Amino acid sequence: MKLAEGKSGRLDVVIDSLDDVKSDDAANRVLDKVNPDIVVWSAGAGGKGGAERTKAVDEVAAKHYITASLTRPSVKKFLMVSYIGSRKGRPSWWSDEDYDKAQEVNTKVLPAYYKAKVEADEHFLALTHQRNVTNGDKSFQGINLRPGALTDDASNGKVLLGKTPSRGKVGRESVARVAAELLFRDDTRGWYDLLDGDEDVEHAVDRVVNEKWDGVEGEDLDRIYNRV
Repeated sequence: MKLAEGKSGRLDVVIDSLDDVKSDDAANRVLDKVNPDIVVWSAGAGGKGGAERTKAVDEVAAKHYITASLTRPSVKKFLMVSYIGSRKGRPSWWSDEDYDKAQEVNTKVLPAYYKAKVEADEHFLALTHQRNVTNGDKSFQGINLRPGALTDDASNGKVLLGKTPSRGKVGRESVARVAAELLFRDDTRGWYDLLDGDEDVEHAVDRVVNEKWDGVEGEDLDRIYNRV
């Protein structure tokens, strides 16, 4: 609510339980209340409730909200906040150490989280491709923002966006700033890895757009697109 203080317009808050989202209808029940044109998914179990709750929120609820959102013509943009290691392929810019560390996190440290997030990310990518290509809605923006380890450090407005190592930290405030900048534009699509860095947020986003950067490189796109 404090975000709305001193600003024009109205902020409506809808409170609902993601643990109870077991169907697209349950997600649509919330979306019907607000009729959004932009949806941001930044929810998660936060490591509370064990593997079962991680799957329920980070995978099951996420997938239902993705499906419910992307099948609504009124939703023009969907931004998913994922994490930097959520992928099955090996990107060409990762070093051997980057790859080994990501595998260690995904298989030994956070295996339930990895399985849930990569499943949701692939579902999102498949439905985005379906909407953009199969259905011909090329204006729809599917954005996957993939930060490193999150901190509560204040943002200095400097980031590393796009081609990054698999390891590193980034403040939650910086994640929010980059997300807002990505959503502000009409030419942002794809996967963007994010760490603390030395480039201004606006310049970093402008750069990856001009480079036509998409961090999905290295993933088996035929397999993912054939999910739907």
